[in-house]
Amino acid sequence: MSPLASLSPISLTDLVAESALLTRVDRKYLLTTAQVDAALTDLPAGTRVLEIEGLRRFDYASTYFDTTDRASYRSTATARRRRWKVRTRSYLDTGTCWLEVKTRGPRGTTVKTRQPHPVGMPSALTADAAGFVARTLRDQGVPLPGDGWDAAPALDTAYRRTTLALADGARATIDTALRWTSPDGTELAPEGVAIVETKGGSTPTSLDRALWAAGHRPVRISKFANGLALLDPTLPAHRWHRLLSTTGPLAA
Repeated sequence: MSPLASLSPISLTDLVAESALLTRVDRKYLLTTAQVDAALTDLPAGTRVLEIEGLRRFDYASTYFDTTDRASYRSTATARRRRWKVRTRSYLDTGTCWLEVKTRGPRGTTVKTRQPHPVGMPSALTADAAGFVARTLRDQGVPLPGDGWDAAPALDTAYRRTTLALADGARATIDTALRWTSPDGTELAPEGVAIVETKGGSTPTSLDRALWAAGHRPVRISKFANGLALLDPTLPAHRWHRLLSTTGPLAA
């Protein structure tokens, strides 16, 4: 039986109230699904799992937008201080969609700003949506590419997510069934791979400590940038080269 089955549930309302954390410190881990199950057995009492109408795993899909010269990808790949990502995120089980802008805040924090987006239009940005993105980037001090913000879909991602409310007030996500698709239809779907992300303050979470005790350490990974790098080998060298080529579940 999966360790997740033994956890008490938490509702979406309570999860948001306890640990929305739109500004936070993220730590990411690239593991096999077996390694995730092993780590979850060591979580402290009080850890709960998001449950909605009996479901504990939820299907997500995102479309990432970038400029023709891949300004967003390059800002992430070169670890620039003002890195940024723009995406729509569709919650397939609840039939909702959001437009999200993620930027880097002070002391390595992640800042996420979002607004509702029309369901069924994940790859299209209206004038209002484009204006929201431009205003958000300006507010966060990100120089806009060219004369403004004009981007197109660059990558589609899909995955199945489990969300944990950790006993220390932080939260974590476990993404499996990963799939990346480029605009031309090229697809990559590695088997048995999980991306675990803890989302808390500067102090390591209980899940971080469990993963460290099992010998796992945070890695530099981005579903957006890694997906582009895996699907388009013509992109310039990036800081994930070793992770993708020599170690871990995604190694060639």
